[in-house]
Amino acid sequence: MVATALTPDPSSATTASRRLRVTEIFHSLQGESDSVGWPTVFVRLTGCPLRCVWCDTEYSFHGGEWRDIPSILDQVGGYATHHVCVTGGEPLAQKRCLPLLVALCDEGYEVSLETSGALDIGEVDPRVRRVVDFKPPGSGEVGRNLWTNVGHLGARDQVKFVLADRADYDWAVARIEEHALARRCPILFSPVHGQLEPRALAEWILADRLPVRFQMQLHKQLWGSEPGR
Repeated sequence: MVATALTPDPSSATTASRRLRVTEIFHSLQGESDSVGWPTVFVRLTGCPLRCVWCDTEYSFHGGEWRDIPSILDQVGGYATHHVCVTGGEPLAQKRCLPLLVALCDEGYEVSLETSGALDIGEVDPRVRRVVDFKPPGSGEVGRNLWTNVGHLGARDQVKFVLADRADYDWAVARIEEHALARRCPILFSPVHGQLEPRALAEWILADRLPVRFQMQLHKQLWGSEPGR
């Protein structure tokens, strides 16, 4: 499925090349990954080439505001928080995401990137923790997974599988074995909110002795689906 392209920046091409389209920048608790619970500034970039059936951030597909990197850094710095997460949408769909990540790292932040795994992560600054969300069949986007990304994963990165049912679970288990993921980085299993009973997923993991970390979305438990949380 082809997503609608971002509306061009109305300013000059030279100025546009220094900008990113930003849906929101907000301060919250990290709800996922190995940084769960840490106060974090989230920079949510606009646009995504995927259309997962359970997506909870569809409002980030369009709109947003063109921002240059210095203005983004200024707003992030105002929260006086060490952890920064660049997310979307799909943040790597904007080519200026890469220099934004570099700039955040240069400022001394602990930076993570939440990406679908459908776009190449090989050029991401190695100081960034990459959380790669490979898509199972239930997402409707399984064909978009770029498995060459596995070769770029290191011990600081994480692979995430968001699962809607037993078929998704079995698929994820097979991918862990096929790509020897447990030898590369931590693996996260999460139930789709409101679709897969968390207890069922926990019991499957325990029964199969899987080397994965079970997690639920902390922000959903605290604030539901409220944007900017």
